[in-house]
Amino acid sequence: MATVFISEFHYDNAGTDVGEFIEVTASAGADLTGYSLVLYNGNGGGAYGTFALSGIVADQANGQGTFVVDLPVNGLQNGSPDGIALVDVAGNVVEFLSYEGEFTATDGPAAGLTSTDIGVSETGSEPAGQSLQRLNGTWTGPASATKGSVNGAGNGGGGGGLTSIGEIQGAGHTSPLVGQAVVTTGVVTAVDTNGFYLQDPVSDDDLATSDAIFVFTSSAPGVAVGDELRVEGTVSEFTPGGASTRNLSTTQISGTPTLTVLSTGNALPAATILGAGGRVPPTENIDDDAFGSFDPETDGIDFFESLEGMRVTAQDFLVVNGTNRFGEIFGVVDNGAGATGLSDRGTLNISPDDFNPERVQIQFDSGVFDFAFPDVSVGDRLGDVTGVVGYGFGNFEIVATADFSNTLQAAGLSPEVSPLTSGDDQLTVASYNVLNLDPNDSDGDTDIANGRFAAIAQQIVNNLNSPDIIGLQEVQDNSGGTDDGVTAADVTLQTLVDAIAAAGGPTYAFIDNTFITDNASGGQPGANIRTAYLYDPSRVNLVEGSVATIGGQGSGEAFAGARLPLVASFEFNGETVTLVNNHFSSKGGSAPILGTEQPFEARQEEVAVNGSLDERQAQSLAVQNYVNGLVSDAPGANVVVLGDFNEFEFVSPVKDLAANTGLTNLTETLPENERYSFIFQGNSQSLDHILVSEGLAAGAEFDAVHVNAEFAETDGRASDHDPLLARFTFETALNEIVGTNGRDVLIGTDSADRIEGRRGLDTLIGGAGDDILLGGRGIDLLTGGEGRDTFVYEAVNEGLDIIRDFNPAEDVIDLRGIFSGANYGSDTPFEDYVNLISFGFGNTTVTVDPNGDRRNLLNRPLVTLEGVTPGMLSTENFLV
Repeated sequence: MATVFISEFHYDNAGTDVGEFIEVTASAGADLTGYSLVLYNGNGGGAYGTFALSGIVADQANGQGTFVVDLPVNGLQNGSPDGIALVDVAGNVVEFLSYEGEFTATDGPAAGLTSTDIGVSETGSEPAGQSLQRLNGTWTGPASATKGSVNGAGNGGGGGGLTSIGEIQGAGHTSPLVGQAVVTTGVVTAVDTNGFYLQDPVSDDDLATSDAIFVFTSSAPGVAVGDELRVEGTVSEFTPGGASTRNLSTTQISGTPTLTVLSTGNALPAATILGAGGRVPPTENIDDDAFGSFDPETDGIDFFESLEGMRVTAQDFLVVNGTNRFGEIFGVVDNGAGATGLSDRGTLNISPDDFNPERVQIQFDSGVFDFAFPDVSVGDRLGDVTGVVGYGFGNFEIVATADFSNTLQAAGLSPEVSPLTSGDDQLTVASYNVLNLDPNDSDGDTDIANGRFAAIAQQIVNNLNSPDIIGLQEVQDNSGGTDDGVTAADVTLQTLVDAIAAAGGPTYAFIDNTFITDNASGGQPGANIRTAYLYDPSRVNLVEGSVATIGGQGSGEAFAGARLPLVASFEFNGETVTLVNNHFSSKGGSAPILGTEQPFEARQEEVAVNGSLDERQAQSLAVQNYVNGLVSDAPGANVVVLGDFNEFEFVSPVKDLAANTGLTNLTETLPENERYSFIFQGNSQSLDHILVSEGLAAGAEFDAVHVNAEFAETDGRASDHDPLLARFTFETALNEIVGTNGRDVLIGTDSADRIEGRRGLDTLIGGAGDDILLGGRGIDLLTGGEGRDTFVYEAVNEGLDIIRDFNPAEDVIDLRGIFSGANYGSDTPFEDYVNLISFGFGNTTVTVDPNGDRRNLLNRPLVTLEGVTPGMLSTENFLV
């Protein structure tokens, strides 16, 4: 698009007005044929003369040239006020300038338009040979005329007053022209309530310099999308929230800019594609040189800076963070192709060296474009999303300028159900941050009315399988945010206990943290946030006198102004397990990931970048000392340290807690891209952890149960954290019951029994536990009873037994003793050596190959299962 503007003129001098002229400056190569200058008399507003322009503009300086219209003596009227309109080939007014005041044109192409007073004038006392001149967008003079030359050429005038947007932006995070007055042109691509985005429709082909800029007008600007404007103003840098936030600044034109509509209804500049076939965001490096060089092709922070203000289309957008309460969605382009740290569920996980610069934020701004912004969850696909690139709250963002809800494809992600359940010899322990939970619906939040108690209870029962012990964080006192001196949380905890029971779970007992001091724990004032426990008294016993804390909340202590840990010991299957429940200081005050503190990944051990790191380090040390003292007093003690540590597994407060105590962080047993319990600005990450002592770690099973963080942030969402669940096996000593070689009746206990009949026609009856029954030689009658029972056969000639109550849902037949013999060697022993034969009315006889020759027609009957048909059995019922 050619840039054409009035750059100099002379209309009055002492004596007879001579040498009057009007100079127009234009881009080199512009064809002025069809353009015209229309002269207006401010007294009445009528046009009094028209002069046609023509020809191709030569490149005189800085890519610009001039065209001069020389006027006859007294050809230009002498003001108070008068004006000049520059009109393009389509009859549109490019600009309408006046001198010695402003007025409204009554006829001609500028009819109805109000002129812009240039602010300087000729008084009629100056000698001939002077003029008024536009330098760097500002009218000056009278001064010696320079007609026919680009203004400022050779004298610092700024190349005739026009500066491209690319030149204003520059190749960097701040403009090289800050504080300077500029004149530029472009097409309006989006309008906000306090300004608009302006983009050059012709790119400068420099990937390092943005072709667009925000023009700040402080109030509604009165322009429309598609308007071609000439903008005069001052270059500035705006930092949202101020420099103390460590946010980046945004380059803009401000200072009460002067806007001239050159044309309307223009096609918008083509949107730059973000993704394959366009510009692909870097995937691993945010910044590696502390802004030492500007590298938009390799550094994520520079990549988005080079697009600041521009129209872009995020291609095939994959959601990695549910819609948050600020109307933001984070995701990646190309449906995640090429993104690092992407999980099977669609989250984008951080790692020590990669905080995901490829993240793209979609921002809803009703002032720019109002539509039904959707609530989405991880894995949903938005299709192509078009908008303009802005920056706020530590992130570059695409402010949507088109509705994408009609291209939304929901992934249908479901909350996870953990496979970990408790059992006779298996203890389950959970950690769950329940997000400022309290029963007072008049304190600013409504946890009961919003259904959060019920939602958390349903998750505990149905997704976590009613763990034996639950370490809770962010439990608030009974009155919540009402600052009334209440510190107890017994009503809060009992309300949750009742909700769990109503959801079909056990009736838990609770342990409140009574060690806290009023208003000394941080969090919401008056709410007295704390750690607490729920435990199932039918499964575990609380060790009397074991409930304790670590340190205090006084000045200078590790937990001053923070949440005190809560210690408790429980007995299970004759073993004692000591838990330490934590909620370390938050990351409040951290620098933005895409902010001024770079390189962000490499500086996680700095308080300036990782807010309150020093507090978490001191808290970690206090817990380390406690655990080491505990283990010193009781070597081999079973210790579980859990909670919300507000820290990643690879940063010192958590890393040192494991390294200096011998604890194992179960988070690190998961694949790297599955280590998350929280999602912040599109980055999935682990803030919650369960660390365990050596004896527990060996057989520990662990699950981060994704039920909250991946889903849209609504009032009814249970929490912003996902709970963690661990399972530990404590083998119980079997009661040995052994018969004789005669006919025996052997009856087990309510605990786990091993019942062996030996020879004879025996009757074996298990009790309520998980029993092991060996009939031995002879025809035996076996009843497992309640529990998960195992029926063992070590030879094919033991006789045809009868099992009276085989439960296909949990009981098994162990044939490993047979198939370990020398005659057997198949990789598929069940298929090769076992037959299930329907027998009688609804019974099954299990037959076994007697010699390993796989001639199944000669199999020997081993045992009959009463009331069980072959179709009710599967390979899961046989240990082979």
